[in-house]
Amino acid sequence: MRDKDCDYRFTHSMDHMNKKHLPGYLLAAMLLLFIGPFAIQSSTSSGKALSNAFMPPLDEAAPKITLEEIKELELRVEDLVDAIRHNPQKISPLPPDRIDTETLWLARCIYSETKRPDEMELVAWVVRNRVETEYRGRESYRDVVLDPYQFSAFNPNGEKRWFYSDLDPSAEIHGWQKALAIAYVVRQAAPTYRPFPIKTRHFYSERSMVGNPHPEWALGKTPVLPQRDFILDERRFRFYADVS
Repeated sequence: MRDKDCDYRFTHSMDHMNKKHLPGYLLAAMLLLFIGPFAIQSSTSSGKALSNAFMPPLDEAAPKITLEEIKELELRVEDLVDAIRHNPQKISPLPPDRIDTETLWLARCIYSETKRPDEMELVAWVVRNRVETEYRGRESYRDVVLDPYQFSAFNPNGEKRWFYSDLDPSAEIHGWQKALAIAYVVRQAAPTYRPFPIKTRHFYSERSMVGNPHPEWALGKTPVLPQRDFILDERRFRFYADVS
């Protein structure tokens, strides 16, 4: 709220300004507008200082990824996918510099749903499908995960919301480092690794349903099975495509 007394004092002082000086003020302002840019350009150091003072800092350009780094990433994705499918014990922790904010939110989500690596991967693809199709207008992993009443652990005022939301890369709890690695590989993997159609954006667990064997949105719909050599326990997870 503005201070009315302050407004009055300012207006009162303006009314008593010596009006004969106004043309001079206007001329000085015009000269500053026209001469200022040239004065800034005349000195490299002073020009940068002045421009930085009046302009917001620009984000540094993202570092370019070399061909060698791309090949290394592809190999790591292939190794992780193979480990997830056949030998989860071989899933090694990620270097800290590979865990960005979006990977962290994806890891929090899949870890909240299951502690089994193979199931974490499938849930991660559901989240990625939602991001890539901008489901419910959400365009980032964080926004998809925190979309109200979509992932039970993150429901508003839910008992577990703050626990999972506060997990950071250094947390030392069982299965968390695997969740980070799986979130990373799903985010980076080529679309050919997608285990089911891109519009597979829903799932539920029969074990977690209270009072009803299935949600209303699943009525009359056939679950989607992963397109790979994967044994899915339907009592634990059922996935669905083309749910509005």
